[in-house]
Amino acid sequence: MSAPAPADPKKQLRRVLGFWDVVLFNIATVLGPRWLAAAGHNGTSSISLWALAALLFFVPSAFVINELSTRFPDEGGLYVWSKEAFGDFHGFVAGWTYWIYTVFYFPGLLLASASMGAYIGGAGHADLASNREFLVVGSFVLLFVAVFLNIIGLNVGKWLQNAGGVGTYSPLLILVAVSAWIWHIHGSATHFTLKNMMPVWNSATVNFWPQMVFAFAGFELVSAMSEEVRDPRKTLPRAVWGAGAAVAFIYIVGTISVLVLIPAQQVDPLSGVFQGLTAGSVILKIGFVGILAALLVTVGNAGGIGSTVAGIARVPFVVGIDRYLPKAFGKIHPRWRTPYISIIVQAVLSCIILLLAQIQATATTAYQVVVDAAVILYFVPFLYMYAAAIKLAYRKDRRSSEHVVLIPGGTAGAWIAGGLGFSVTLLGIALSFIPPGEATSKFSFLAKVIGGTVGTVLVGLALYWRGARQKAREMRGV
Repeated sequence: MSAPAPADPKKQLRRVLGFWDVVLFNIATVLGPRWLAAAGHNGTSSISLWALAALLFFVPSAFVINELSTRFPDEGGLYVWSKEAFGDFHGFVAGWTYWIYTVFYFPGLLLASASMGAYIGGAGHADLASNREFLVVGSFVLLFVAVFLNIIGLNVGKWLQNAGGVGTYSPLLILVAVSAWIWHIHGSATHFTLKNMMPVWNSATVNFWPQMVFAFAGFELVSAMSEEVRDPRKTLPRAVWGAGAAVAFIYIVGTISVLVLIPAQQVDPLSGVFQGLTAGSVILKIGFVGILAALLVTVGNAGGIGSTVAGIARVPFVVGIDRYLPKAFGKIHPRWRTPYISIIVQAVLSCIILLLAQIQATATTAYQVVVDAAVILYFVPFLYMYAAAIKLAYRKDRRSSEHVVLIPGGTAGAWIAGGLGFSVTLLGIALSFIPPGEATSKFSFLAKVIGGTVGTVLVGLALYWRGARQKAREMRGV
């Protein structure tokens, strides 16, 4: 007698995410105080660049994500959409680069989070924000907390994500309030004019622009968990627009607030938000406000790490079920019902990259390397996503399902939204290879970025061909 077939791992997942869970998940995933710090460091032109990024990237992305997530509300999200449009190989490339980007993304996020956490100790400990040993140890602690909570279950881990959404947004509102009061009493540290708020294209801005686009990315992530969302066809689209409006608002107003408190040339690109809060709270003699904000945003960053761990881990989980990655990736924890193998592998690889990025680099340059590599890898699956929206717009079943939120304008609308998003994303990839002005060695910077991105893609292709051969043998009964 043959053994009973194992239960479908996806059927063991639990639908635990409601509307507000998804809204806060999106905010925790997308909104990053570090992007405000980097924007402040770039100067007043960042204000118009935020508006351009929202218009040219977020809006078309929202239309595309909402259509694809409601037409294909399956676990795996972007991987599933790419596979539906272009087949298994291209689905794998999209899924692999989407997952492996976190190996580079987490070190950058963790370094920035640890840097901001230094301000919990007040102005007297602000020098820790650039201390390499403190940043590395703090990064490991934050990653461990996020990984542990998401392994023991999304019903527990979602509270980290919810706290992350609140903890990220609240201190930025505090920043806005403090800067508005200081501007009213003492004036602004930066002079704002319509001219200096317009884009200024130079070597620093060209490298920074893709990061501003990247700062609006992540709304598609929760779609990878569609089978863990209650009523995903209604919940996901509303949560994308609601969270997106909140994020765009705080990016623009928050950048202005940073520049009100500190001149651009003095803004730390990792922890500038807390430089501003600390400076403002000292002027107003309310030092506890800066400490409270630092504590809140540390929780927020932990939530952002947690949401990315939770969402991205579902992609190799589904690819593992499809047998293009080792089948261990498709395993569910017997007690907690989570894809724990992919979560653990993701964390281990991120720790390795975090340590490698420190070799012969300043803290700022190491941060820039991992951010640029993450941007490039992350944008590859976005190219697939936009192209998939265009190709799948011609399928006859586009209008046959109920509760599908289609891109306005029919196939022409799909071409406009998909084409605009594809073009901006492709430009972002190209510009990410340009070393920033702060890089001490242009060659070393390029070598690390190119080596990291190309090397990880080649590893993925090797795994795909291995899995494809094994799958073919199984189908032949060999």
